[in-house]
Amino acid sequence: MTTRREFIRNAAFASAGLAFGGISTKMNAASYSRIVDANRKVNLAYIGIGNRGWEIMNDLDNTGLANIVALCDVDMGAEHTKKALAKHPKAKRFKDFREMFDKIGNEIEAVAIAIPDFAHFPAVMMALAEGKHVYVEKPMARTFHEVELMMKAARKYPNIVTQMGNQGHSEANYFQFKAWKEAGIIQDVTAITAHMNNPRRWHGWDPNIKKFPAAETIPGTLDWDTWLSAQSHHDYNKDFHYGQWRCWYDFGMGALGDWGAHILDTAHEFLDLGLPEEVNPLKLSGHNDYFYPMSSTIEFKFPKRGNMPPVVITWYDGLDNIPAVPEGYGVSEIDPNIPTVAGQKIQPAKLNPGKEIYSKELTFKGGSHGSTLSIISEEKAKEMERKLPEVPQSPSNHFANFLLACQGKEKTRSPFEIAGPLSQVFCLGVAAQRLNRRIVFDRVTKRVKNDAFADAFLTGAPPRKGWEDFYKV
Repeated sequence: MTTRREFIRNAAFASAGLAFGGISTKMNAASYSRIVDANRKVNLAYIGIGNRGWEIMNDLDNTGLANIVALCDVDMGAEHTKKALAKHPKAKRFKDFREMFDKIGNEIEAVAIAIPDFAHFPAVMMALAEGKHVYVEKPMARTFHEVELMMKAARKYPNIVTQMGNQGHSEANYFQFKAWKEAGIIQDVTAITAHMNNPRRWHGWDPNIKKFPAAETIPGTLDWDTWLSAQSHHDYNKDFHYGQWRCWYDFGMGALGDWGAHILDTAHEFLDLGLPEEVNPLKLSGHNDYFYPMSSTIEFKFPKRGNMPPVVITWYDGLDNIPAVPEGYGVSEIDPNIPTVAGQKIQPAKLNPGKEIYSKELTFKGGSHGSTLSIISEEKAKEMERKLPEVPQSPSNHFANFLLACQGKEKTRSPFEIAGPLSQVFCLGVAAQRLNRRIVFDRVTKRVKNDAFADAFLTGAPPRKGWEDFYKV
């Protein structure tokens, strides 16, 4: 087992930034052969077991492909973690993933990570260095640089399976989009409108904020220091904890990072969009330096790719920021397959989460997650009906796909090589939101060309003391 001490010692030999050093992995031929043994379940550890972590746990458990060996959460005594503890009473328990790897790393083959966005990075990087397969919730990380390092680490350990948790990548929309693109039904796309206009947690807050909220008493069961992970010190406040972390630039990725991976994932992959060359914040209502705007309109410009024309994606969020829809759009419906969030279903809005895709010949209407596309209008859809190709059924859901890949039976559909550039699109969007200015981006060098501060922002603030070595690969 690669202990935490060995991890830090070995990482010290690597140069900072994007360089690679001598971190070793225990994913040798013998252990890989053991993991892909078709007659064994995958020994799985959960990092984050409350709320969304609890939901992911049930989804992975329901595949029948996992053997749960460990539960890790910074708040083992909280109400939201008790159900998981009761469900797996024999699993070993930890508050710190570093201690978990130290003590029982040799018992773990894969990890499922469902903790706040800002904390994904160190947990993923240590798991990869330890030779563990990784399932991590979307988006992959909070900064462009962190995602870049995660992709590079995944390439260094090619026998390790990775999967980002955008479930629609294993559902009907994924296979439909792929089939329609290959059949030439979806071609010459020039514009996409994407929207998530439902209420968000920060919509009732005062955007005239001048400082972070005041310190409050840390709950007795919570290890706040470990919760902060590599992020700079913040005094505990209830508005940082549970799902509230998503509201703050320092901790989460707002509406774009939360929902973009469920709305834009298939278009991004199958239209080979990669990274944008320009990001423009067109509207930021209630902009401030601490939490996300009340509403945002963000424009992403992607260049020509091969024989595909340039594409402009325009993102809309906010209750008062409803984009126009094309004539013949029809009824706005919520896909019943969208999972619950902390036990609650997404509620209908004036325009429900989704997208409209505009090509030179056709216009498509789509929802979120696994929701399939339809052709606008009904008349045009009927005209195209005979030309539509057969769409194959998904052989496995997103969770089974991950575990089957750990067994060597499938390949993951949202590995870091696919999910990483998608996550970086959102990182660039959030940078434009927070800085409230245009970003001109070089897709080759992966640097901001027009703004030195924005370029430095892609890396972000240095990690907290004691966490620096996770950023040396």
